[in-house]
Amino acid sequence: MPQPHRVVIVAFPGIELLDATGPAEVFSVASRVGGADRTGYLVRIATADGAPVTTSSGVRLMADLAFDDVVAPIDTLLVSGAIELEDGGVEPVIDHEVTGWLRRAAPRARRIGSICAGAHLLAEAGLLEGRPATTHWLTAGRLAVEHPGVRVDPDPIFIRDGRVWTCAGVTSGMDMALAMVAEDHGQDLALATARMMVMYVKRSGGQSQFSVPLSVQASSDDRIDELRRWIVEHLAEDLSLEALAARTHLSPRHFTRVFRQRTSTTPAAYVETARLEAARRLLEDSDHSLPQVAAASGLGSVETLHRVFRRRLSTTPAEYRRRF
Repeated sequence: MPQPHRVVIVAFPGIELLDATGPAEVFSVASRVGGADRTGYLVRIATADGAPVTTSSGVRLMADLAFDDVVAPIDTLLVSGAIELEDGGVEPVIDHEVTGWLRRAAPRARRIGSICAGAHLLAEAGLLEGRPATTHWLTAGRLAVEHPGVRVDPDPIFIRDGRVWTCAGVTSGMDMALAMVAEDHGQDLALATARMMVMYVKRSGGQSQFSVPLSVQASSDDRIDELRRWIVEHLAEDLSLEALAARTHLSPRHFTRVFRQRTSTTPAAYVETARLEAARRLLEDSDHSLPQVAAASGLGSVETLHRVFRRRLSTTPAEYRRRF
């Protein structure tokens, strides 16, 4: 009988309950749907001392292992996240006992990942340096400022860079787990798992569809939020700094300053990220040729498409399509 994939989910006091239980349930359902003839998943919750932890909801989460008990090779190592809301501000929780153990354990894992603000712990452990990553839209700006070596993209639901995965807020851990099931066992099992859980096998769009309407700072007449929505719907049009500034009736210099204040990135970087995300979806979901993908995503030429993929994802469009 094939040995199951060993999944270790790291928990600590204050985590979001669904950060741990959401992916765990996806792996469990995939194992049951896949049947005995397919390699399933063995999920274990690990805490520093093996004791239960109290989650942000007040529900206590039982642990299967202490960190010192995790001795066998790990197939998938996931770290949950915790966010504290204080005086209207948002504070990602950094548990230094967890980050210290992650540094030691990560080399033994085939695949590592974070859920929600767990990306801050991976970054603190040095595991995201030089990589693209995402996290909850509320803390993405903080991650970019505190870890400038991490290429933070606040929009995707999840990002995979080699063996390192990061995802957005709470329920996106389930999206990421489904993608891991697809990587391990194929799209058919991922689809069957999603159907059983009444989920989309792949959620369309990015975090912006959630962060814009929910942001405390956003308002119905905010020019920057309206422009961001317009950008993703007009990727093949002129999105130069001058053209975008003209749409908001601001000077290019003032527009750049306001845009950075609202998004923690530059207009050019935001446009490139949106075009890259569109190109990735086209490569995953369509049989468009590379020239068609480049044109539809607004990147223009195959040469530019290759350049952006190599710089941002360290791969080629053809290799990305083959893998995903």
